[in-house]
Amino acid sequence: QVQLVESGGGSVQAGGSLRLSCAAFGSINSIYCMGWFRQAPWKEREGVAAVLTRGRTKFYANSLQDRFTISHDTAKNLLFLQLNSLKPEDTAMYYCAADSVYTGLWYEDGNYDAWGQGTQVTVSS
Repeated sequence: QVQLVESGGGSVQAGGSLRLSCAAFGSINSIYCMGWFRQAPWKEREGVAAVLTRGRTKFYANSLQDRFTISHDTAKNLLFLQLNSLKPEDTAMYYCAADSVYTGLWYEDGNYDAWGQGTQVTVSS
């Protein structure tokens, strides 16, 4: 099993930046894809970005790739999400997820085997 723990969320003003971190524990070698998702109040959870841990291929939601950057430190089993030029509409709970079998649909949350508890990002105008 894989356990994930996120950190780095907080409250910032519009235009600010945050760096989210996700530490992975347990059966690390089983992870093939790691992703970030977010869920705003009264909205469905949506995929933000993902990375294939072995091939380093990265995926982004089209509307976010200009401001968000995903990275993965294999040696330290850490996943990061750099959030720049934050907007109030980026306010959400951000979740880290791990998938042991990559199906090609990185943005489908049902494909992921393990989830963190989430870290809150709040952007004020």
